[in-house]
Amino acid sequence: MKRYPALVVLLILMSSTANAQQLGPVSRWATIAASEFQVHPNIVYGKANNVDLRLDVITVNRSKDPRPTVIYIHGGGWVGWTKGETELRVLPYLAHGMNAVNVEYRLASVSLAPAAVEDCRCALRWVYDHATEYGFDTTKLVVAGESAGGHLSLMTGMLTPSAGFDNECPGHVTAGEPEEMRVAAIVDYFGITDVPDVLQGPNARSWALMWFAGLPNRMEFAKRLSPLTYVRKGLPPIIILHGDKDPTVPYQEAVRLHEALEAASVPNQLVTIHGGGHDGWTREQNLRAQEAIFHFLETHGILRQ
Repeated sequence: MKRYPALVVLLILMSSTANAQQLGPVSRWATIAASEFQVHPNIVYGKANNVDLRLDVITVNRSKDPRPTVIYIHGGGWVGWTKGETELRVLPYLAHGMNAVNVEYRLASVSLAPAAVEDCRCALRWVYDHATEYGFDTTKLVVAGESAGGHLSLMTGMLTPSAGFDNECPGHVTAGEPEEMRVAAIVDYFGITDVPDVLQGPNARSWALMWFAGLPNRMEFAKRLSPLTYVRKGLPPIIILHGDKDPTVPYQEAVRLHEALEAASVPNQLVTIHGGGHDGWTREQNLRAQEAIFHFLETHGILRQ
């Protein structure tokens, strides 16, 4: 066995130790984030049914200079989950220098449809009203969510005040023309786009029935709560990410939204995750989805290329 002088061995060990102490890019970002990012948890953005509606704000530094901001809405079929269960989903956006707002809303056990839609619209209004305080660039707002949160993200970004879902928001303008709150882009992870489709027929889902339980004229009402109803020219760019083996929200709902947006000349992209189910994607599938999202946001001027 070859023997090395003691000094050479010491230098090798010192070199190895020095290299081990150098942080890689992920560790460097995590260290900076831990010391410079600010978390403002459980801010009350409204009140309904004697329930405080809360959101979390994460800002990427202590400066209040306007930054692109993602408004993230959790899924759960309108009946489950909380913002805390999906809070890590904003990490890729924070890593790209965006601020984040993580929204909670009333579930079916508290209020039936359309409460969740109303709450998310009120959260958007809160972001507009507090943009200066937290450094939200209201010209570069991205609303994103998965499953029911994808549906709510689409509704939040596609609706106008005239649709009638903003009336309970604090500060809502009741006289004259209400202020329109525009977003710069929508990120829809396997969201419901045709609510009647999951409420009745072969694709009916128990969680959808729970959201509409006992409501009169529910199929007509469900159409009012469907993103497909609000497709029109002039919408913000929309990226749709959906697995073609999704057993929960049919993949064809994504295809139909994409086709409708194309017909209306709305900038959009359908990213098909081949073999992907409903969430639970592999690491490679998730990486492909995130790469597509940030390329899309760069293409549309929300992030720098």
